[in-house]
Amino acid sequence: MNIILLFVVYFFAGVLQDFLFTINLRYVSKDKIFLSVFTSFLTVVVSMLALYNIVTQLDPANGIPAIIIYCLGVATGTYLAMKFKISSK
Repeated sequence: MNIILLFVVYFFAGVLQDFLFTINLRYVSKDKIFLSVFTSFLTVVVSMLALYNIVTQLDPANGIPAIIIYCLGVATGTYLAMKFKISSK
């Protein structure tokens, strides 16, 4: 797979991972047990798949840039999740 495409995938994996993580924290604070458990599970699955792929599939020259791009996605995911509204019902 093209390295640029992989970097894009890692960025969006980071966005999804931290969006889910931040939403999870908000569900925990509102005592929404099922949603907390579900988003926690999804967060870990996305994180582990992305990091496993970075560690095992990339050569050392592309590993560090991939991790930095993933981290930029994580920061973006936090921003987007903080803007996302959760109903208090």
